[in-house]
This record gives sequence, C-alpha cells and structure tokens, in this order.
Amino acid sequence: MPLFNRQGKITIAVLVAGILFIVGVATLKPKPERVKRLPPPLLVVEVIDAKPQTLRPGIVSQGTVAPRREINLVSQVSGKVMAVAEAYADGSFFRQGDQLIQLESSDYKFAVIRAQAQVAKAEELVAMEQGRSRQAKREWRDLGDNSANALFLREPQLASAKAALESARADLAKAKLDLQRTSITTPFQGRIRQTLVNLGQYITPGTPIAKIYSTDVVEVRLPLSDRQAALIDLPVNFEDAQTASYPEVVLQRSVGGKTYKWQGKIVRTEASIDIQSRMTYAVAEVQNPFKTDPNSDRPPLSIGLFVEAEIAGREMANAMELPKRIIYRGNEVLVLNDNNEVSFAKLSVVQSDTDSVVTDSFAPGTRIVGTRIALPVPGMRVDVSATSTTATGPADNSAPTNSADRL
Repeated sequence: MPLFNRQGKITIAVLVAGILFIVGVATLKPKPERVKRLPPPLLVVEVIDAKPQTLRPGIVSQGTVAPRREINLVSQVSGKVMAVAEAYADGSFFRQGDQLIQLESSDYKFAVIRAQAQVAKAEELVAMEQGRSRQAKREWRDLGDNSANALFLREPQLASAKAALESARADLAKAKLDLQRTSITTPFQGRIRQTLVNLGQYITPGTPIAKIYSTDVVEVRLPLSDRQAALIDLPVNFEDAQTASYPEVVLQRSVGGKTYKWQGKIVRTEASIDIQSRMTYAVAEVQNPFKTDPNSDRPPLSIGLFVEAEIAGREMANAMELPKRIIYRGNEVLVLNDNNEVSFAKLSVVQSDTDSVVTDSFAPGTRIVGTRIALPVPGMRVDVSATSTTATGPADNSAPTNSADRL
C-alpha cells in the first residue's frame, strides 16, 4: 500500500509538470505580427474610344468561272466529214463565222441542179398557162359575152401552175440551204471545249460536232447569305424594274504564290433562292477575260477556275470596326463607366470575318475594353492604359475591305 501511494504521487507530479510545461509554452510563445493586407492590383486594359463613321465594307464570296454561252454544235445535214479546220481541236479559239468542218457536198449539189430544173419546168408551165388564159379571154370576148366561166378562162390552171412554181422555188432554196449547211461554221466567237467527230466519219442530222463556249463574257455564280445580300445593292428583281445598280466586284486568284485580279460587275441574281442552302446567287460578269493585257502578266480567267470575289457593299452610317478578339459570346463586348468598372454590352454584328467585326451599335465616345479578359465579372474595376485607340473603320472607305464575311 505505501508503494502504491508513492507511485501515484510520482505520476501525479509528472502530469502536473507536463501540464504546466504545456501552459507555459502556450502562453510564452511570441505572438504573430499582424500584416496589413493590400488590395490586389487592378488589371491594366487598353481602351478603344468609339468613333462611328460612314463605311463601305466589302462582301466576300467565292465561285467557279463559267461561260455565259455554251452549246453543242450539231450538224443539220448528213454526210461524210471531208475536211476539218486547223482550229478544230480541244482548247482552240475561233471567231464568229469560222468554218470548222466540211461535209461531202456532191449529193447536195446534185439536189440543187435538180431543183433548178424543176423551177425552169414550172416557169415554162406558168408561161404556157398565161398564154392560154389570154387566148381564152380573146375568144370569149369575140363571142360578145361579158361574163366568162373561170374554168374556160383557165384561171384555176394558171393558179395551179404558179403554185407549182413557188413550190419548185422553195425546193431550190431548201437544196441550196442544205448545200450551205455542209459547211459547219461557228455562231459566235469562242473556244472549243471538246471535239466529238473527226475526219472521215459519217454523221447524220443532229449529230454533235463539238462542245463550244463563248469567250467574250464569263460568269461567276456567287452565293450570298441573307445578311450579305442585305449589305449589297443587288439588281432589282421586279419584272418591270429598270435598275441602274450594278455593284462592282473584284475577282482574285493566287497562282504560283502571286495574286491576280479581274474587275467585273454584278449584273443579275438568279431566278430563285436555293432551297437546300437558302442562299441567294448573284451573277458576276467579266468582259473579255481571254484578252491579253500589255501592262500585266496576268493569265486568262479560264473556265472552271475557282476564284474569290469581293463585292462592293452599300454605305453604312454610324459604323465602326472592332477586333474580333474582344467579342464575348458572339455578340457582346466589355464597356467602361466613369469609375472604370466593366459591364457587358450587346452589339449588332453587321459584318464579321476572322479578324474583325463591323457594328453600328455604339454612340461616339463609348469606351470599349480593347484587352481580352479571361474571366470578366460585371462591376470589376480595371486600370486604364495610358494609350488608347479609336474604333473607326478601314482607311479607304470608297473601296471594299479585304476581310471575308463568313457569318
């Protein structure tokens, strides 16, 4: 029992000493110094001062060059191909009225001679009937009767002879026309896309000779969305309208790392909107695309060439151009109030491309945040950069911009 009391006292003493040590450490440790927390620095942003003005944006589309006229040149008579022109080859150029093919014409010359003989025979018959008619009139007049029978006076016979003469003359004209058609000529100035017959081949009426197209004018079908079409003064589509609006269009194509351009005009729109894509197709025309330019090494605007087109749009008032990188959610930007606090403002996108947008939504003097903020929060304050820019538009407002409207 005394041993237990002794061990208990030692245990209690150790516990008390430990508690006192812990309390002493807790009360005697140095207190941490209070550090005054500074507010985080403000984000420095660039400011764009809105200054709307009158702009004339360029609307960009693309299409394939096609001829305005393209036909299958066919034969109207039958015969053997006796000769072909030197220009009768794929890709060759020709002028209006050039002879491409000569068919065998002997049978048609014989037909002309026979038709001429029939005309001479019919003329003889008419002359004979005219003489008989005059003789019958004299005989009837000698009888002292003023009223004569038409058959006695040979009027029906004379009319029949004259009709036979007209028929013979028509056959002669037809024979001469068929003879003329053995020489197959071109109806317009153009180029041969593909030849379909060759020397020595026998052809019949309706046989295709060649596929040809005109080279005086080429066309390009340009698809336009509703937004793009609204920005262009397209030719009026009313039946009785006489429009004078033919927007300028610049076609361009890069060949061998060099860009070439051709000037044209929008002359019409197609008869209907495409039911699949809901696009309006405007037709651009370029005059004399195959003529050489002595002041340029530009190649011809060949058929089938894929080109980009930049169409002059109508003038827009109170518009300005903004960089696309500062656009949020497709149609919002950040603007600043007098306290340099940001807030979202919706804008109406009139035109857009990969680098910029054109809008008419802001009044002059509006301060637009020109720096992209990762996680913008309405009401957050920013530090305005000492430098700022002005949102206006392209320097040359009379010509289309080089941006593509891809919305």
